[in-house]
Parts: sequence; C-alpha cells; structure tokens
Amino acid sequence: MNAPTNIQIIHGPDGKPAFVVIPYADYLKEQPRVEGQYVPHEVVALMVDHQWTAIRSWREHLNLTQQEMASRLGISQSAYAQQENSGSLRPSSLKKIAIALGVGIEQLDF
Repeated sequence: MNAPTNIQIIHGPDGKPAFVVIPYADYLKEQPRVEGQYVPHEVVALMVDHQWTAIRSWREHLNLTQQEMASRLGISQSAYAQQENSGSLRPSSLKKIAIALGVGIEQLDF
C-alpha cells in the first residue's frame, strides 16, 4: 500500500480531524485540468477594478493595443473597439478574438 507520508492532519477543538494539509504539487495532480480553463488574477482584477470586459482586460494584461488586435483580426481599430466593449458577441467573433489573444474561448466567456 502506498499511503502518503507527507500529509498533516489538523484536529479541531473537539480533538477530531478537521483538515488535511498536503503538498501543493500533490493537490495539483488531483485537480482536473482543462486547457485554457484558468484566468489570471490580474485579468479578473482589471475587470473588477475598471469594470472592463474580459476581452479588454485580457488585451491590457497582454500589453496589446486596440490597433494590434484589429490587425490580428483583419478589421479596423474602430470595429475592434466596438467588439471589445460589447456585452454580447456572436460565438464566431468571440472565437476569433480568443485566437488573436492566444487564449481559450472559455477564458473570455465567463
């Protein structure tokens, strides 16, 4: 039997086990991994602090200009600006923007 030996059990006031502490690497191994599932804290902070869309927050996080994004998408800067500030985009537009940013579509649509 391969019982883990690098865990810590923390007991509650009643003396019964309340928490188990395991190494972070072991914890990560047990988590389901879906490519592109995670959104950096910095992106979420931009969304909350500035009330920006996920698209704008990602663009700012990646230090890209609207013109750079428009060029990647093959559209004008003003057309991109409208998309970036839109509360709802067609799935096809969202997918193109995700590809241009280099992120998964689920990282923009949450």
